[in-house]
Amino acid sequence: LGKAAMPRCRSLSSGMVLLAAAHGLRVSPMGALASSSSRLAAGGITARLTDTASLASDPDEIPPLTQKPGRKVALLVEPTPFTHVSGYSNRFKEMLRYLKAGGDTMEVITPDDTADRPSDFLGIPITYVPGFRLFLYDQVQLTFDIGSQALKALRRFEPTIIHAVTPGFFVMPAILYSRLLNVPLVISYHTHLPAYAEKYVTVPGLREICVGVCNWIVPTVLNFADLALATSPQLKEQLEELGSKKVDVWRKGIDTNVFNPAFNIDNEQMRARLTGGAVDAPLLLYVGRLGAEKNVALIRGVLDAIPDARLAIVGCGPAEADLRRTFEGTNTVFMGLMQGEELSRAYAAADVFVMPSESETLGFVVLESMASQVPAVCAAAGGLVNLVRDGQTGFFFEPGNVDDFAAKVKRLVEDAALRQQMGEAGRDETLNWDWRAATSVLRNYQYTLAEQRHAERQAAWASKWSWYNPFGTPAPPAPRLAYNTTGV
Repeated sequence: LGKAAMPRCRSLSSGMVLLAAAHGLRVSPMGALASSSSRLAAGGITARLTDTASLASDPDEIPPLTQKPGRKVALLVEPTPFTHVSGYSNRFKEMLRYLKAGGDTMEVITPDDTADRPSDFLGIPITYVPGFRLFLYDQVQLTFDIGSQALKALRRFEPTIIHAVTPGFFVMPAILYSRLLNVPLVISYHTHLPAYAEKYVTVPGLREICVGVCNWIVPTVLNFADLALATSPQLKEQLEELGSKKVDVWRKGIDTNVFNPAFNIDNEQMRARLTGGAVDAPLLLYVGRLGAEKNVALIRGVLDAIPDARLAIVGCGPAEADLRRTFEGTNTVFMGLMQGEELSRAYAAADVFVMPSESETLGFVVLESMASQVPAVCAAAGGLVNLVRDGQTGFFFEPGNVDDFAAKVKRLVEDAALRQQMGEAGRDETLNWDWRAATSVLRNYQYTLAEQRHAERQAAWASKWSWYNPFGTPAPPAPRLAYNTTGV
């Protein structure tokens, strides 16, 4: 049953003060339509504001990467995508790579106090701001930008669009700064807070309160954006049900050269590490954060049902100690953090990828396993339902149902031909998920749409001002701070 016998290679609550302040600024003067139009023309945005029909509104219609003129894009992101390992870090690295190729100028602003933090990424400057670490999960660093270092950097850079990331705290000053600087704001949403509240708040009654608060906070924050981006159609629907009004899907992508079945050639050493030396035993693989919301403990029941199977767990997180106790006495190897070629080889060495999480907003690790030609068995929940075609590129199991989970894994373990067929189908599908295409839609359609909505919001204010002002006094200028490099 080992890979040697089954070759698969066909090819290689201070934050709320800022939020309230930003909410107040929403109805403050945004500038007269005439002055707004001259500013837009001066900034080159007018050339990008076309009628909606020409904005590649069909998500399957991919415009050329360089279709629109270059922008100045400020990315405000936490945690940092450069030293914090997570599924979304690859998304932002590829986004920056292809925005640069498309002719945009970028600056990244992020908290990071690690010794190995880079000064730039592909020549794109990175400004670091002070942050703090979460008490229960100190691998994550967040920021309120208390010293306004991000605002100083924005004033110096003079962006034409701000892209902020949530959930987190940095999004709150980002909302305020976008209003102060009168710049279009895009907010991308990467972790569904209500799902985490359900898992981490265990006190009855308090859990329901926290979920309710999250259900209010999420749309409240996202509705400040000119465009909110969800990472999957499933998440978009959930956000709209909560009351988010301007949500689009940020297309998925995967580097099929980095995650490739060719890494399984001469890969016996990696398989030996992952199986604890039992290279001919069926190998199950989990890659991801070790947190309560990932339901990793559910895999214990799968091992009980398939005693000869081996499980390799790749990743770290706050639940690691508990999981080590859960899997004590089983054929499980904890590999810790793996990156680069080592991670690519780990994926390629596996027989079946297992994903019990019900809280994935997309599920990059499932994409990576599919690109590596390894079929996945996933909980039928969250963004995962938009990745796997049940019975064709993998299997779904009923969330929380360990018997169904084990039965689907066992079917793949016992049927090498089915594994091969599903692995190849999944690999073929990922070849269509290209980061260049995803970024082309982002910069040529979605950023343009945010600029258009921003201009419409300014025009609406000018119209409202004229209604309140029958004497024809020009609307006050937008509350845009004077740019300089010497303090706020």
